[in-house]
Amino acid sequence: MSDGKRAVDSDKVWTTLITNLDYLPGLLTLDASLKNAKSAYPLVALYTDSFPEEGKKILAARSIPHQRVAYLLPTKSHRDYSADPRFYDCWSKLTPFGLTQYKRVVQLDSDMLVRRNMDELMELELDDPEVAAQDPAPPTSRRVFAAGHACVCNPLGKKHYPSDWVPANCAFTAQHSDPAKAQKEGADPDPALPNQPMGVELINGGLQVVVPSKPLFDRIVAYMDENAADLDFADQSLLSNLFRGRWVALPYTYNALKTLRWPSVHGAIWQDDEVKNVHYILTPNPWDELDRTKPGQPLKEGLTQDTRNVTSHGWWADVHRARKAAELAAGIDDEW
Repeated sequence: MSDGKRAVDSDKVWTTLITNLDYLPGLLTLDASLKNAKSAYPLVALYTDSFPEEGKKILAARSIPHQRVAYLLPTKSHRDYSADPRFYDCWSKLTPFGLTQYKRVVQLDSDMLVRRNMDELMELELDDPEVAAQDPAPPTSRRVFAAGHACVCNPLGKKHYPSDWVPANCAFTAQHSDPAKAQKEGADPDPALPNQPMGVELINGGLQVVVPSKPLFDRIVAYMDENAADLDFADQSLLSNLFRGRWVALPYTYNALKTLRWPSVHGAIWQDDEVKNVHYILTPNPWDELDRTKPGQPLKEGLTQDTRNVTSHGWWADVHRARKAAELAAGIDDEW
């Protein structure tokens, strides 16, 4: 939890978690992209004690609001994420559910790029928090939070991913026959179906639309403490399991995983002009490919770029370079 104070005057905010300097270039460019899209709402960087003072000074120099939050970890049940250590940080992405000083929080991963205004998420209808926190859940509670689906195609063939992560079980595969509908509606499965693959009901935690509530947050933390050992993908597994059938499935356009654009994955539904927010999942991140020590930030020497990512990574690089030019004009001249 935070100290209960607001980092900004607005009661509706975008937030992004930052625990180290590795994702700082992403955060700075995410902030620039929200401003380019003329969002009416500020981005607040939620930093943990592991984020160094240097990082806070970099945020302050750019007038990016930031506030400390506790680093969340389960206390009773634990899971080994050594094959994918980033998931240890992901528990803290549940923090927005407890930021009750705000009326609405939309959590964004720092490896995102906003391409079109999506302020409508601040007005999206969600359950009253008192109803959402009830256990057992009332039958009327079907909108605890909103998020996009995870892609369970496993296009890189990661061996530690579940064996049922295959295209046939992916929510996006079910939308291939109607790409026009996929731009406007999420593939919202019916969890009551007995043979419904679990992959279809799995969220991606990169974007979460939340109405903060202490009872709801307390319930989430209690579930994390007791069940972490059984949760393959940390926060997103927790939310998918605890609120199965009770979340709003957003269209892919709000959390457009970069791999969806690959023709062999979900190129059938991806439309560049419809995408509002790109999510640069999986390494390399766009900033990993840039040599920040050289003018213009060209591709790092010796690095071979995946041709499937050239266009989408180019979108990020364009905003990054424009941000750097504006900062230099304002007297901010550093490697970030």
